Amino acid sequence: MFGLHADWSLEVFERYFTIGDYAGGEARWCPGCGDHGVLTAVQRLMRDEQMIPESTVAVSGIGCSSRMPHYLGTYGFHGLHGRALPIACGIKSRRPDLDVWVATGDGDCFSIGAAHWIHGIRYNMDMVVMAFDNAIYGLTKAQTSPTSPLGFKTNTHPFGAIISPMNPLTVTLGITNVSFVAQVVDWNPPMLYEALKAAHRHRGTGFVRIIQRCPVYADSVSKALQGDPSRFVLLEHENGIPLDKSVQRAFPNKVNHDPANLVGAFELARDATRLPLGLLYRNPDAPCYEDFSSRGADMTPEQKLARFSAVLDTVTI
Repeated sequence: MFGLHADWSLEVFERYFTIGDYAGGEARWCPGCGDHGVLTAVQRLMRDEQMIPESTVAVSGIGCSSRMPHYLGTYGFHGLHGRALPIACGIKSRRPDLDVWVATGDGDCFSIGAAHWIHGIRYNMDMVVMAFDNAIYGLTKAQTSPTSPLGFKTNTHPFGAIISPMNPLTVTLGITNVSFVAQVVDWNPPMLYEALKAAHRHRGTGFVRIIQRCPVYADSVSKALQGDPSRFVLLEHENGIPLDKSVQRAFPNKVNHDPANLVGAFELARDATRLPLGLLYRNPDAPCYEDFSSRGADMTPEQKLARFSAVLDTVTI
């Protein structure tokens, strides 16, 4: 009725984005590949958080998972093998206002990109790093990766992998200035979504290792885990990743773990008999490198030239 005072208001958004606004090209991963579920979770999260597509950047290296920038309706950079993190850090350094998402695989990140992985975590720039881990080189057709199980047969090790797999969680937790480490599986969409949301809302590098299915070259690895939930231990805490009861019921093993406890996170991560799912560690006070590297980014070309000349004048003979 006209003339009545109302204490409510209608909030009208200038722009509202649907999932379609975050869709790029048609995904060409194999049927049953876990990458499809990750892509859907990312698009849902971008819709729910109303991320501006032109202010969002997807960065990748080389591999099956690294095709993700092609399938998102955002800016994208498909980089060289193992070089996703230095590219992402460079973007964040000069454009800290952008939402940066990194898609990298177990070979791309933990092998050829291992040095960049270590320093990328140490820089702790505000971005989400999704490490897709299917324990195989899938794009190049079944070679042993750093996380392939001992004895797993591949084209490069037809009699079985001869070295025990590396543990990405313990490595990441051991890096100076680490601020967020989580682990999930691609076949549990609610957990995957909540972990990515927590990583995105965290200020710093949100590192999420995603145990991911490869139905073509490493089907036995993921099926063994899918068929036996007792292989996992679900991490619960009021400051952890919120999970509904349907997710909790799916995993018989649970433990209360405070993500502020780095030592406790190490103990959980190193236990090969039960893989932890959830948030292992979070430190919101870790400094972010872009706070330092972006200083002066708002200077005009004239100001930059004047500052450069002034520095050169100090060494003039």
